[in-house]
Amino acid sequence: MRDRVIRPMERGDLAALGVVLEETGLFPPEMLPGMAGPWFSDPSAALWLVAEGGFVHAVPEALTEGTWNLLALAVRPAAQGRGLGAALVEATLGALRARGARLVIVDTAGTEDYAAARRLYARLGLAEVARIPDFWAEGVDKVTYALRL
Repeated sequence: MRDRVIRPMERGDLAALGVVLEETGLFPPEMLPGMAGPWFSDPSAALWLVAEGGFVHAVPEALTEGTWNLLALAVRPAAQGRGLGAALVEATLGALRARGARLVIVDTAGTEDYAAARRLYARLGLAEVARIPDFWAEGVDKVTYALRL
């Protein structure tokens, strides 16, 4: 396996990240510039890490002390199953530790198409701490994972 370069996002990455979003359907690519705006104006307001084929995005959780929310993890389908998602999450955890974060949470769906993501979070040491039935839609639970840093 070749070495991965995981680095902070730059403005020039937006087009490639839009392709990742188109291929994964995680959220509409049109939302990306608005979501990335705070990072470009104040990198302490968010965390965006990128690698060839994927990205991760986290923000401080409002009204908390040292809690961060991993809002998005996306890996192009052709790159999935090769450890890129795990590498991105591990890099995020390291970056958040360096920032003095004390807790990371991540919300995902309880459906079968998110089973691999749930297994990944569990394998990386995050524990399922909450499940809200029918949160995202009828029959689509919200599953929350957490890790004390």
